[in-house]
Amino acid sequence: MQLMFLDGLDELDQKIVKLLIQNARMSYSDIGEQIGISRVAVRSRVQALEDKGIIEEYTTIINPQKISGAISCYFEIETAPDTLMEAAALLKQNDTVTQIYRVTGKSRLHVHAVASSNEEMEKLIYETIDKLPGVIECSCNMIFSRIKDIKGLRL
Repeated sequence: MQLMFLDGLDELDQKIVKLLIQNARMSYSDIGEQIGISRVAVRSRVQALEDKGIIEEYTTIINPQKISGAISCYFEIETAPDTLMEAAALLKQNDTVTQIYRVTGKSRLHVHAVASSNEEMEKLIYETIDKLPGVIECSCNMIFSRIKDIKGLRL
């Protein structure tokens, strides 16, 4: 399968990235065995990919739906154009907010939040979201279950 977003990388780097997308814990030795280069060469190439910012991080993903009491919501927030970035900066300071995206449309923010309880989510809404400057419209949707959630680039 050809991945169009990898066209800027040589063939070996493409193979390394594909393997790391499948399993970020794969050892340099295992990668080298699969693509036919040494462990040292793999390490050097991965380091170069990290230095260029192509590989940003290796992380553990926690599924909040599997934690008892955790509440996941996403918000669609429309603000006046001149207050959009101020609202985003205020949301960014809140630890309950996990992701903020600026999306197309009328000065919109798409915001994900994960709270440990209904009370914590309610606090986010009343103390932060309801007080954001320039809000024109805000909707909140609770996430019941994860059907598909691929991190990073798609294979």
